[in-house]
Amino acid sequence: MTTTVATNKLLEVKNLGVDYSAANGTVHAVIDVSFTLERGKVLGLAGESGSGKSTLAYAITRLLRPPALITGGKVIYYPEPIEKSNGAKHAKNNAWELDAPTDILQCSPQQLRAFRWDTMAIVFQSAMNALNPVMNIGAQIMDVLQTHRPEMGPDARRIRAIELLKLVGIAPDRLRSYPHELSGGMRQRAVIAIALALNPEIIIMDEPTTALDVVVQREILTEIMQLSKEFGFSVIFITHDLSLLLELADNVAIMYAGRIVEYASQDDLYSHPRHPYSYGLLNSFPTLYGPRLKMAGIPGTPPDLRAIPSGCAFHPRCPLAFEPCNRVLPILQPLNMADSEQSSLVACHLYDARFREEPPGTEEIGTHYAALAERSERS
Repeated sequence: MTTTVATNKLLEVKNLGVDYSAANGTVHAVIDVSFTLERGKVLGLAGESGSGKSTLAYAITRLLRPPALITGGKVIYYPEPIEKSNGAKHAKNNAWELDAPTDILQCSPQQLRAFRWDTMAIVFQSAMNALNPVMNIGAQIMDVLQTHRPEMGPDARRIRAIELLKLVGIAPDRLRSYPHELSGGMRQRAVIAIALALNPEIIIMDEPTTALDVVVQREILTEIMQLSKEFGFSVIFITHDLSLLLELADNVAIMYAGRIVEYASQDDLYSHPRHPYSYGLLNSFPTLYGPRLKMAGIPGTPPDLRAIPSGCAFHPRCPLAFEPCNRVLPILQPLNMADSEQSSLVACHLYDARFREEPPGTEEIGTHYAALAERSERS
């Protein structure tokens, strides 16, 4: 068997595209998306509703159903080396042992069955819809264990189910409770417990706190971060609330109209949002401290994905749009083209030396949004 070269990469998405076929036109939901998830890291994925975030998650996990169609790209999983430095064989829970990078989009149904939940799990948006209403919580957790760990006996499965409920802060006596008997926060914790059942390396969380109040939201986010540190799994956290990602993500990707328009570390995005869309998202909620400021928001609405505007899809809503924006498609690239290793990437002509000599500072973007707020107030 070949062994993998040690790498910090865990999952690499390359040029992924997804379309939805419809009678009134093809919806281009995900367009040429690429990013890398590292071991033990949290990658945040933010954007308005309809930007393609959930479709991207379902494409990565191969959960899309017709009329959705993956039009191209790769989703490469990098397993840990089977032979460790001391020569001992690395013990894997996975029934399907991988010893080389593998494109998940090319896997057979049998391989996918072994990969899902064991290596990659997903926490869906609505816990009430994700849980089976006629099975109690304990049965749903033990069903996962029985399917993927057939060697476990009934007693071992029950002990593991209790252990998982305790991990997410649910009392063991809730093992026999049905979903409708739990609060919204408890249902969401139960779904997270199911995702953790097999100790996966990757957990995709698709807006897991959207329908919850801020107190429960805080409790669940704290729980997620503690569990991630304790068990070392990586997270792709999807949300439309950028303020959440600034607290828990290591890196953040901003999506608009099916594309990633900015990719940066959490600190860098907070201090210096480069893309005008990122700036608009970041400044759509007021600060708790400092002077009172007029909130501008982002004008207009997201585009129809059946007829995406030419050039930069954001240009009809952008307060800094100029001539090249409506005709030339911006490419996601480093701010300094000479530095290919630079971690911050942006798809905006404001940072392209062909069209503008000096890139704008955060203050300039803020000035344009402030002017927009003033015009909105006058109108």
